[in-house]
Amino acid sequence: MKKIINKAENMVIEMCEGMVAAHPKKLAFNRKYKLLMRKKLNSNKVSLISGGGSGHEPAHAGYVGEGMLDVAVCGDVFASPSTIQVYNAILESESNKGTLLVIKNYSGDVMNFEAAAEMAEEDCDMEVAKVYVNDDIAVKDSLYTVGRRGVAGTVYVHKLAGAAAEAEKSLEEVKAVAEKVINNVRSIGFALTSCTVPAKGTPTFEISEKEIEFGVGIHGEPGVARQAIKTANELAQDCISLLLKDLPFESGDEVALMINGFGATPLKELYVFNNAVSKLLNGYNIKIYDTMVGNYMTSIDMAGASVTMLKLDDELKELLDAPVNTIAINR
Repeated sequence: MKKIINKAENMVIEMCEGMVAAHPKKLAFNRKYKLLMRKKLNSNKVSLISGGGSGHEPAHAGYVGEGMLDVAVCGDVFASPSTIQVYNAILESESNKGTLLVIKNYSGDVMNFEAAAEMAEEDCDMEVAKVYVNDDIAVKDSLYTVGRRGVAGTVYVHKLAGAAAEAEKSLEEVKAVAEKVINNVRSIGFALTSCTVPAKGTPTFEISEKEIEFGVGIHGEPGVARQAIKTANELAQDCISLLLKDLPFESGDEVALMINGFGATPLKELYVFNNAVSKLLNGYNIKIYDTMVGNYMTSIDMAGASVTMLKLDDELKELLDAPVNTIAINR
């Protein structure tokens, strides 16, 4: 294993401190509870909190800022943050309009975020709502979840619910936006290589040069099928065929499209893949309203990509277009 680290156990703290050092006007870091926070919180808007295990950067710390999150709770690599971490995130970002927790559907995250919300409600009489992201169509249940996993679709939940919160909508309204996104977003991914968790030092699975794992999650877990390696056009066809059936997406729909890299795939390959996906969608008469290509929800250093499609209406398009100013998305 070759990585730019000091000690694996210090990696998350040093990463967060490095983020603040690079963006001191935007970010603050609570070292004790590993909370990456906005430098200036606004108590007149719904507080938006998300997080989970680290190793998915820029998720979630990279999405702290105007138009997205107020706090990212940073667990250790691929490990859920503790209840106490999430509880303190809720307290540190207390708002007059309440708090929304955006939780990816992994059992550890669900358990600890729910327990923290209950503590904040009972101990401090705070209003805390929750939504659960489950956009990965590869699995219905897994070693990590009951139901589908939350993967890159989470970024759209952060973006659109964040825009609603920034507009100072009520907690009920912001939650409704988040749930609308969750109900209309789907993802699927594939891996060309495994990732290497720093504390372990070896790949989480072995795969030959001529194979891919199809239907992977974001924690180095194997996919639902091991297949012979395919061209970008063939991979696009496999992914889009499954995605279109699942919601379903239909001719005439408008969508936001995300081609997400898992951390080690060159940008040029992601654009090749986007070219293949875009042509397919055009052929199905599905209009691409907005495209994002890059690393948004990674799996440390895994090579591979995922496709996320969000079906849009006028409300979601307006929220998608709202200004955002984070270190990972700024437009």
